[in-house]
Amino acid sequence: MERHHIVALCLLIVVAVVCTLAGREFLKMHEPDEIIPGQGVTKIENLSTYFGALAGMSSDTKVYILDSGRPGATALVLGGTHPNEPAGFMTAVVLTEHASAREGRLIVIPQVCGSGFTCTDPLEGYPQSFSVQSKSKMRTFRFGARGSNPLTEWPDPLVFLQYPSGQQLSGNEVRNLNRSYPGRPDGTVTERIAFAVMQLIERENVDIAFDLHEAAPEIPIINAIVTHEKGKDAAASALFTLESENLQYALEMSPPNFHGLSHREWGDRSPVFPYLMETSNPIQGRLRGKTNEALVVQGVDQKYYEAAQIGSMRITYNLEGEPLARRVGRHLRGVQALLGAYMESMPEKRIVVDNVPAYEQILERGIGEYLH
Repeated sequence: MERHHIVALCLLIVVAVVCTLAGREFLKMHEPDEIIPGQGVTKIENLSTYFGALAGMSSDTKVYILDSGRPGATALVLGGTHPNEPAGFMTAVVLTEHASAREGRLIVIPQVCGSGFTCTDPLEGYPQSFSVQSKSKMRTFRFGARGSNPLTEWPDPLVFLQYPSGQQLSGNEVRNLNRSYPGRPDGTVTERIAFAVMQLIERENVDIAFDLHEAAPEIPIINAIVTHEKGKDAAASALFTLESENLQYALEMSPPNFHGLSHREWGDRSPVFPYLMETSNPIQGRLRGKTNEALVVQGVDQKYYEAAQIGSMRITYNLEGEPLARRVGRHLRGVQALLGAYMESMPEKRIVVDNVPAYEQILERGIGEYLH
């Protein structure tokens, strides 16, 4: 065999090996994360139960119902609206695997944008997964993209026209679940997910709902509770409670002219009291340094520390960083405080959720202590 034939054959072998390895990594993003329902889970549905067109698609996802069997309010918690915001997703996992309802019902969707967990955002260098040590083993979860997988609704338009408002947004926002409410049954994959959530809210008579998010530390709306005007009094009461515990949250009102957002469309189109919560996640920021799994879990970034030292940050950021445990703890405590404030304003609609780790407990023991 001539020398150039040997070189070509070697190159083909190298290309085949690289393609095989890359293909395996690609397929791993389509393997569902292990979520182990705790004793508090009384029923498991699929999101396609509420809108059948999602059945068999990557955008279908599990819905966990924790029913006390006693009358009361129904609360909904969404994680994974943006799958690159792991504190929202992991908060929902902790509730699914550890919590139980004593009064009323809790419905949890840990990965509501299931499609977005099958890819990562291009050009960001994000890790494909992160791991948390539980009591018995290392648990690995996917780190997804901000929106639905582009392969499910390619190509993005140049301009996204939000339905039904007609509001114009950047074309890639067509895959952003939190711009797609109320959705429509014959719309894009992302709009169909939004439509299914609205159907669930209506069919299950949801009274109070939470959409759990994270944002870059330099974003103005950070460590915040965003509320529709109907829920502002309960939100203010919850903030008073949280501040008495030395947990600082900003209270933000849902902008009435910004359409497609969960806290706006849920509140306008259903009786539900909607809240969106944001924690500070340095891996999403533009100032970040090395981007890896450690930044997801430990949240330590020297660049953000330096920015805080010169007064360029509106939140406290020290050498402890913003670890995942702290961010999950803030979400859990915020949900509990808002549920308490809701019951004060609606005493006839009680919802009591037990076995939710306290903020201090999850900081001390870590997330893994509260995984099944």
